[in-house]
Amino acid sequence: MFIKKIFKISILIINILFITGKIFAQCCGGGSGSPIAGGSSQGVLNERQTEINSNFQYINTTKFLDGDVNVNNFLDKYSSLYNYTRVAYGFSKNFTMSVEAGYWINKTQIGLNKSDTIISSGVGDLILFPRYDVINRTKNDKKTELTLGMGFKIPLGSYNDSLGILEPFSGQTYYIPKPLVMQMSSGSQDFIFYGFFFRGYTLKKFSLFANAIYIKKGWNPLGEKVGDYARIGLFATKTVLNKIGLTLQLSGEWINKMKINEDILMFSYPNYDTEATGSKKIFVVPQINYTFKCNVTIYTLFEIPVYQYVTKTQIASHFQSTFGISYRFIKKVL
Repeated sequence: MFIKKIFKISILIINILFITGKIFAQCCGGGSGSPIAGGSSQGVLNERQTEINSNFQYINTTKFLDGDVNVNNFLDKYSSLYNYTRVAYGFSKNFTMSVEAGYWINKTQIGLNKSDTIISSGVGDLILFPRYDVINRTKNDKKTELTLGMGFKIPLGSYNDSLGILEPFSGQTYYIPKPLVMQMSSGSQDFIFYGFFFRGYTLKKFSLFANAIYIKKGWNPLGEKVGDYARIGLFATKTVLNKIGLTLQLSGEWINKMKINEDILMFSYPNYDTEATGSKKIFVVPQINYTFKCNVTIYTLFEIPVYQYVTKTQIASHFQSTFGISYRFIKKVL
């Protein structure tokens, strides 16, 4: 019965949806952003505790910017549906290790006047993400936690997928690379640096916390380096009716411009503009979650952009949401 309930909830999540990954944050130069969906805050688990967390993220945008000015001569629409799953285990009260991966259910880019529609799907990246509590103490009704982590991203998805274009006169098919934003991965091995600070007030059922993430991007085999990524989030959360959590987040995001190996530029120029990469954004993110059976939580959040500045013409953030489920349990030792 329990498995059936989980399955029904998952189907409901898919149908309600959708949302997220900021993977489209760099447009002409291709997707960047955080591979950790939603920039989600994570401390450590209890010793021998296991967490299975899966969410669906949906992006839909018809908004395009040049700097902070709206433009309407770029694309008709960009959308994506992404599933992100992590399995984490608490090896001790201070150390948690998680393995995380994503799958692009759909990426769709529609050109101006519904021309040149491109659709992609496939496996994303694999992330190994250890976290350690530097501080974890409880005094009276106050809990303080400081967590540091350093992860490693292993690219599994395609980064050089091509489009076949039929030449009408010769009848021959020519292949050109898909835009980077339509690839499943950047193709690079990246390092992830992470910090999380939590201050909770048990009696008041109120918490304040913050997280920061910095991703040092590597070079892919094509000689491309997607811009480094940084995000800082401030959170306030309140539990009501014992089972409902209300959270409000204010976050800032920065993405650097991408780079291309100079040797490649000597022989051929890429089919995208490297100057049309990089951005600065501020989001307000409301979230609600509901916990039942003490260890199963369903949650949804919406990212609302309140400020955006992009370098040259790019896809901008518009509508982005996440809907997911988390299940935590501790296996009894016989």
